[in-house]
Amino acid sequence: MLLSGARILLECLQREGTDTIFGYPGGAILDIYDELSRTDLRHVLVRHEQAAVHAADGYARASGKVGVCLATSGPGATNTITGIATAYCDSIPLVVLTGQVPTSLIGNDAFQEVDTVGLTRPCTKHNYLVKDVKNLAQIIRQAFYIARSGRPGPVVVDLPKDVMQAVTEFIWPQDVRMRSYNPNYKPNYGQLRKAADLITAARRPLFLTGGGVILSNASEELTWLARTLRIPVTSSFMGLGGYPGDDELWLGMVGMHGSVTANRAVVNSDLVIAVGTRFADRVTGKISAFAPNAKIVHIDIDPTTIRKTIQVDVPVVADCKLALADLRDMFIKRLAKESHDWQADHADWLASLKNIGQECASPACGDQEDIRPQEVIRTLYELTGGNTVVATDVGQHQMWAGQCFTYTKPRTLLSSGGLGTMGFGLPAAIGAQFAMPDAMVLAIVGDGSFQMNIQELATAVQHKLPLKIVILNNCYLGMIRQWQELFYARNYSSCTLDQPDFVKLAEAYGAEGYRISARADLVPTLRQALASPNLALIDVRVAREENVYPMVPSGKALDEMLLV
Repeated sequence: MLLSGARILLECLQREGTDTIFGYPGGAILDIYDELSRTDLRHVLVRHEQAAVHAADGYARASGKVGVCLATSGPGATNTITGIATAYCDSIPLVVLTGQVPTSLIGNDAFQEVDTVGLTRPCTKHNYLVKDVKNLAQIIRQAFYIARSGRPGPVVVDLPKDVMQAVTEFIWPQDVRMRSYNPNYKPNYGQLRKAADLITAARRPLFLTGGGVILSNASEELTWLARTLRIPVTSSFMGLGGYPGDDELWLGMVGMHGSVTANRAVVNSDLVIAVGTRFADRVTGKISAFAPNAKIVHIDIDPTTIRKTIQVDVPVVADCKLALADLRDMFIKRLAKESHDWQADHADWLASLKNIGQECASPACGDQEDIRPQEVIRTLYELTGGNTVVATDVGQHQMWAGQCFTYTKPRTLLSSGGLGTMGFGLPAAIGAQFAMPDAMVLAIVGDGSFQMNIQELATAVQHKLPLKIVILNNCYLGMIRQWQELFYARNYSSCTLDQPDFVKLAEAYGAEGYRISARADLVPTLRQALASPNLALIDVRVAREENVYPMVPSGKALDEMLLV
């Protein structure tokens, strides 16, 4: 069957299970758009290419599928880079399709030409420049395979215009075989046995989990092990939802803005079982003081992550789900041979953790009408029962969303963790709503970060998405102001924002707008907005100089927290 490159591309996307593409047209990709209108693929026209990548990212995080986006050459391609780097840092499977000038013009400084392969090489799992239409189907097949396998990540495919116009016989590659890329999934049994022996001997064990638990769909196995062996659980911000946040063994988030209980548990533990986490600096604090009395087991599919930051005693290179499943089976066999009272073994440890205190303690409200941001997050949880997908931007509101909302299921918190990308929240929420059309999707944003991709309100309204956007509005770049208060002698330099009327802005875009300025209006207005079948934006005026606590200052140990 003879097909053009554009048609082959779209045929490949459909065979890979793609149903939605987020994109923005341009001259170099008009052949693709011409063919796109003749397919069953749903195209979501965003208002900026950065938002296209973030939307595909949100779609991937919420659904577990590979997200797909499309941008033209030159500025279209360069606009995707922040989104690509965001996905790369958080190991999110994306295939990013970019247009390119005809192959005969590459290197001639043609109109809207950039070296997309060179620009994206540092922030992609792999990238391709397609030079021959005969290789296109194989490359797209490989791109999806690389994106979703092993440690997931974004793959860029650069598509010259003449390759999209060229015609060739379409042959669908049934198998993907790459000699240079063969990720290991199965754990080494001997290493798992060592881990099991350490767990059996430990009296103060702790699971420290990360986003890898969610990406590998290992939540069920983790939950069985924790509950059966009576081992408390904490996680990085990216791991929230990987273990039920309403369970008695849950300690809260660990790290710079982690709970007092979780941070002290790491310091006092005698065994840390790290699963699917890369020990980022925001998790470890001062490396030399991290878990000083503990043996460390590290399970991760990426061998370059293990011992990169923290020296471990038992490394296990494997898929988290498979490793935890084998560990579970190992303990089932051991328990069949001899009984073991894990509750008694860990009773003192669990009791000591319970006494340390609750994470995210309620701040005093005082006699004023100021609304605390923590109140807003907790109220959102109470009104929704947690039955929602939460997408956040980056800043103070992001940390409060991690501390004060209870995540009981994986893939219900979508946020930029590794790169910390402001402007992520709204387009990610759009992507999540397309992935989960029947779910309530809630975007929790700051007044600063929201405006970085505010134009995507038009995208959401055009597609009649029932998103709920909550702005924690303190008229500051809040996290910048907090650091300037604590570490720069209150020199509030370039962090004050003069904001537009967000309610009128929402109405101008065709959405519903609400404003909450008094505590008495918080519950009834939120309830009204959440019940609306339409896109609703809620501008909540919160206490301007509220800080996120606990806070571990940069370079300090996890038990050197600022509490007030």
